[in-house]
Amino acid sequence: MAKVELRGVNKQFGTTRVIKDVSLSVEDHEFVVFVGPSGCGKSTLLRLIAGLEDVTSGEIHIDNARIDHLAPAARGVAMVFQSYALYPHFTVAQNMGYALRVAKEDKATIARKVKEAAEILQLSDYLDRKPKALSGGQRQRVAIGRAIVRDPKVFLFDEPLSNLDAKLRVQMRIELTRLHRTLNATMIYVTHDQVEAMTMADKIVVLRDGVVEQIGAPLELYNAPDNKFVAGFIGSPAMNFFPGKVSALGADSVEVALDDGAQIVFPCKAPTVKPGDAVEFGVRPEHFTIGGASDGALDGEVYAVERLGGETYLYLNTRDRKEIVAHMAGDAQVAIGDTVEIGFSMAQSHLFGPDGQSIR
Repeated sequence: MAKVELRGVNKQFGTTRVIKDVSLSVEDHEFVVFVGPSGCGKSTLLRLIAGLEDVTSGEIHIDNARIDHLAPAARGVAMVFQSYALYPHFTVAQNMGYALRVAKEDKATIARKVKEAAEILQLSDYLDRKPKALSGGQRQRVAIGRAIVRDPKVFLFDEPLSNLDAKLRVQMRIELTRLHRTLNATMIYVTHDQVEAMTMADKIVVLRDGVVEQIGAPLELYNAPDNKFVAGFIGSPAMNFFPGKVSALGADSVEVALDDGAQIVFPCKAPTVKPGDAVEFGVRPEHFTIGGASDGALDGEVYAVERLGGETYLYLNTRDRKEIVAHMAGDAQVAIGDTVEIGFSMAQSHLFGPDGQSIR
């Protein structure tokens, strides 16, 4: 397999710049996920690597060789698309081996590679079937098998699970993770679903408007987001944000008056804000508690409760009508209309400055 490097890559459609000076590296055997909202440029970035789009400027390297000037077939990559793109009149075996037949591989080699890929993907019993006789998950595995038989340096996945139902998506996430370990392959995966990114990736690249906002391991992005955008995008349900203003600076802290009247003292070794600056305080739903010791607390009236068995989600309004989502244990004794005090730990909370950057 191979290392992938993007060096100052830009892509422009007419006067619209959709990829803006992106530089990043995907290490050999790494599973990297590009994630971000619709229109952020993640699929375009994947297509640039695949050669389906031309770079406007910058360089793309695979295995220390520049490849952005090469035709897609010469780059040593294989791409799996959102749509399965299977030939309906071909069997599973014929679909998987099609690229090899086009490349004029001999029949014995094609049969061997298709058989090996089918065993990896648990498709051996389906090789003589047509796509219409397969489930959605099986069709997607055939599309993946078509990529495997080419023995590429890099696998590229463009939202391959988005057409599957929720239960099947979970199953396929596990299968793709297992496939990555089995093949020991370099994989780049695009999704708008941050849950997919968190559960599958060795490393996540968060994109917004064609710009890389942060690169890191899933828990690194979850625990130490660089800015409010990453903090709000990574984690489900999303982080709660509370606007306020800096009231004073301590030696190792920032004192903040939240808009709902609460006062907090946020620990910070090198504050980058000054009194009067607008800031936002962030707490994830799972880091709230009802009662017990905490560094701070907010009052809220419960207007909705979602009980999911092992967990409960509370939806509350604070005094200034700020909506809060809190994640509690499944047996939380709370009802609609209750006024509850929810606490939080400063060690698990976040503060963001006027520019949206994290204050640490």
